[in-house]
Amino acid sequence: MSEIVQIDEGFYSRQLYVLGHEAMRRMATANVLVAGMRGLGVEIAKNVILSGVKSVTVQDEGQVVWADLSSQFFLKESHLGQNRATCSLQQLSALNQGVHVSAITEPLDEELLLQFQVVVLTDSSLSEQKCFNEFCHLNGIKFIVADTKGLCGQLFCDFGKEFEVLDQDGEKPATAMIQSVSQANPGVVLFTDDRHSRFSDGSKVFFSEVQGMTELNSIGPVDIKDCGIYSFSIGDTSAFSQYEQGGVVTEVKQPCTLTFKTLNEALLDHKLLKMNDYGKKQRHETLHLAFQALHGFVEKEQRLPGPRSQSDADALLAIVGTLNTVAQLEQLDEAAVRTFSYTARGDLAPINAFIGGLAAQEVIKACSRKYTPLHQWLYFDALECLPEEEDQLTEASFSAKGTRYDGQIAVFGPAFQEKLERQKYFLVGAGAIGCELLKNFALMGLGAGEKGRITVTDMDFIARSNLNRQFLFRSEDIGKPKSEVAARAVREINPRMNITAHQDRLDPGSEGVFDDDFFMGLDGAAAALDNMEARVYLDGRCVQHQKPLLEGGTSGLQGHTLVVVPHLTESYGRDTSSSNEGIPLCTLKHFPHRIEHTLQWARDQFEGLFKQTPENVNLFWSDNGFVERTLGLGDAEALEVLGGLWSSLEDMEAGGQRPRSWEDCVRWARCQWETLYNNDIRQLLHCLPSEAVTAAGLPFWYGSKRCPHSLTFDPNRTTHMEYVVAAANLYGKLFGISGTRDRAAVRETLERVHVPPFTPKSSVKIHLTDKEMEEEKQEDRDDAEKAQLEELKGKLASPSLKSSFMQMYPVDFEKDDDSNFHMDYIVAASNLRAENYKIPAADRHKSKGIAGSIIPAIATTTAAVAGLMCLELYKLVQGHQEISSYRTAYMYLPVTHIVFAQPTQAKTFEDDDSNFHMDYIVAASNLRAENYKIPAADRHKSKGIAGSIIPAIATTTAAVAGLMCLELYKLVKGHQEISSYRTAYMYLPVTHIVFAQPTQAKTFEVGVKKYTLWDNFPVVGKPNGQQEMTLRELIRYISDEYSLSVFQICYGPAIIYQGQEERLQLSVSEVVRTFAKIEIPPHKKMLALDASFTEDKECETVPPIRYMLR
Repeated sequence: MSEIVQIDEGFYSRQLYVLGHEAMRRMATANVLVAGMRGLGVEIAKNVILSGVKSVTVQDEGQVVWADLSSQFFLKESHLGQNRATCSLQQLSALNQGVHVSAITEPLDEELLLQFQVVVLTDSSLSEQKCFNEFCHLNGIKFIVADTKGLCGQLFCDFGKEFEVLDQDGEKPATAMIQSVSQANPGVVLFTDDRHSRFSDGSKVFFSEVQGMTELNSIGPVDIKDCGIYSFSIGDTSAFSQYEQGGVVTEVKQPCTLTFKTLNEALLDHKLLKMNDYGKKQRHETLHLAFQALHGFVEKEQRLPGPRSQSDADALLAIVGTLNTVAQLEQLDEAAVRTFSYTARGDLAPINAFIGGLAAQEVIKACSRKYTPLHQWLYFDALECLPEEEDQLTEASFSAKGTRYDGQIAVFGPAFQEKLERQKYFLVGAGAIGCELLKNFALMGLGAGEKGRITVTDMDFIARSNLNRQFLFRSEDIGKPKSEVAARAVREINPRMNITAHQDRLDPGSEGVFDDDFFMGLDGAAAALDNMEARVYLDGRCVQHQKPLLEGGTSGLQGHTLVVVPHLTESYGRDTSSSNEGIPLCTLKHFPHRIEHTLQWARDQFEGLFKQTPENVNLFWSDNGFVERTLGLGDAEALEVLGGLWSSLEDMEAGGQRPRSWEDCVRWARCQWETLYNNDIRQLLHCLPSEAVTAAGLPFWYGSKRCPHSLTFDPNRTTHMEYVVAAANLYGKLFGISGTRDRAAVRETLERVHVPPFTPKSSVKIHLTDKEMEEEKQEDRDDAEKAQLEELKGKLASPSLKSSFMQMYPVDFEKDDDSNFHMDYIVAASNLRAENYKIPAADRHKSKGIAGSIIPAIATTTAAVAGLMCLELYKLVQGHQEISSYRTAYMYLPVTHIVFAQPTQAKTFEDDDSNFHMDYIVAASNLRAENYKIPAADRHKSKGIAGSIIPAIATTTAAVAGLMCLELYKLVKGHQEISSYRTAYMYLPVTHIVFAQPTQAKTFEVGVKKYTLWDNFPVVGKPNGQQEMTLRELIRYISDEYSLSVFQICYGPAIIYQGQEERLQLSVSEVVRTFAKIEIPPHKKMLALDASFTEDKECETVPPIRYMLR
């Protein structure tokens, strides 16, 4: 039996929430080869090493040249003339002590390849790619090709004849609480769901905790179908026992097997191109040929095309044309081929970061068998980064200068390089994205000139969990400021960098540091932040000072980028999402049904016991007005706050909760356990017993309301003792009392603890909804509670109390320190609560992710996002003014789904009197009017005209809505006489109202029949579930059913058929995809096809063909 691989949870903390333990254990057995150590190769190697495979071997026969320094961040000027692989080895090895890294300087051969499970080729020839791919395909070695040239990139994957994907998307299995199951064939399952889980036809599920129809709990995964929003059907349940209550249904994730073609075969299959920018479909099909042609050019000329060389571009275009005689693309993007040739010598850090991030993620998929790999080609270009207007620079201007920026100058020229070096940019955040951006800035030379500067601020200090994705940091940097260490590391990459590091939080409190003069002196800012408030604040400052902003973020394998351009695009704006909906308080307090509920409850317990109460005590000592302010919060809240305050001030011997010894802390923890997991539950069941029913006579404990049971303390139960040890230690810290982890000693102390008896009270009211809780807070308290408040007020005003000052030490929750008892308490408290309610417990890792609100993170997504942000930076520095030049991006890497879109255009102005928009309009207009002696307009009139405001009043609106609903009566009753319906016109200044009969639908004649706009020709594309009909069958069907002869078919503006014989054997959807050049989304069920018939004479309108896809 093989030994289970241990995962370093401290190092891989955030990545584990992306991949999970099982996937990472599979990765830890994989040996990976990355061939080629230029900028792209080192980017891939860096990301793969950080991810935690068993070993990475880097191979390169070449020596370092100046152009390499444009994107290879582990090479220095002192390495010129030395081997790239050996020069990179030390830095790569330092990234992750758990991964063995080695270097090879000899050529690749088949014997070497057999040592690896995954082989990645960069900077390789097409003949090498074909040769090694054939070998890898035959020997079960996963094979990846990654290549970048200038502003273009290519990625290819071949994972063999049969590659099993264990989890296609990595999403959590859908789960829901069962409401009922019918005894029928098929049985219908109804469920309740507060998380909007989606079950789909063909999925498999398993059942648990079902009462009554217990047969469901013991059967294997069940196929489901007929899925609705809150229901689905299963097999025959008619012979099962009758369903009573309860139960959970959970989706079973299904593996799938993919088949890959070899590179030689895939070169000829354009259907394997994965589109990522649908506006560039034709360009990327052309690039598929252009990359092949480039290999042919290099093989013949032994060099890449020269920058801006017209003759080389002509030669490359000729090769592409020859390749197209086989590929048969309808239209080549010749301009893209020429630009590709002009820029092919370029080696750009942002492009390498993006393609390198994607390629490394494919390596992870190959090693872990988690997530769906690229199948099989992906092309990317950012040609819109080039000047919007053609420059007049000559070929000689782009030649190598013998500088570290040669790879960038080959694309943009020397003048742009000088402009980059003069930039002054502000980077907020030196975490994962911040490190990647700084690396790219250094390689690009941003701010590296005499007049340039980068300012970076980050208030955080380096923790061990950062090292897995914040690659500028090393183990010896733990505990140091992120911004300072990152700045130092960046100077190592490019000694010319001018960079200033701050440790200030960006908020109104730091405006003395980052003042108006600071922002006015900037050329732009970049946000590498993990919280919404800071993003919104930075966006506001940039808008205020009219500075561009680059913004990007990640969550696991999802990423996004946004560029904000003054006077051109919308700003980042305020966060209007409602995804973080809170859990109802009554659910947390009495009716949890998910582990998320018990973990949030545990967090609330932690904050209340170990932070809020001690903070209140310290405020009481330091602020004489604290008690009076608390009384102003309302009786209910004041009683809770002041009661907790007094308990913390009064010694245990006197009836309070203030400990004097470690033994007192253990006694407090044990009594807390009894209160929370026994007494409170018994009180709840006393008020709402297990047999309780609602006013409608239905069981109260039903559906999402799980009936709890009390626990009995047992020192032999691990979780019971973990709670006491953690709680006692945390409580001791509040009062400066040292504790211990010695469980034997704690157990001995517990034997001396007296736990007071408890009797449930009938006077206690259980709130069933948050509304009930809020209403009770507003109610006047009874005399006994008012008297209690007065008593507390008197005690707290006692002069003797003031003389017994003793400070408390509040605890701030810190999830990443395993020695501080914080997560020990949260895990134990949550799992005990879960045991009360029969909710499956969560291990420490899962609990930490939920309770700590950890954002999953992985180096691959971070690198790709930072690369895209820096591509937008190229455009900003050049001053692009066309919004079509810019891109926002969204990435979903589990299935390599990437969407690019044009940013949203800035609105002209909004109805906001504080934004100076109308102030400017009114003043500018009236001054112009004064020029021409035109009477001025006041603000109200100006706003109406300039804002194109449509006048509105409630009376007219109400009358119109009333008339519309009268027509609704007729529609619902199904009136078929046109004389029943009315259109109306109202002119209320003189109460003039006109009613008329609607206009009859026009008829038109096609063939021998008459039609209206309401008619169509319905066609079922897959009759009786058969194979989809061909275009020939569609035309024959129209002829047979409607006696009409089709001679032309359009889909939207595209003519997809006009007599072409070769298209008739294709399926209708294939004809649409191929010749309308659009993708048919999975949700689309119908295609509206516009046909022309020989019988329609000169009729302008004919009914469409309503072609049903499914």
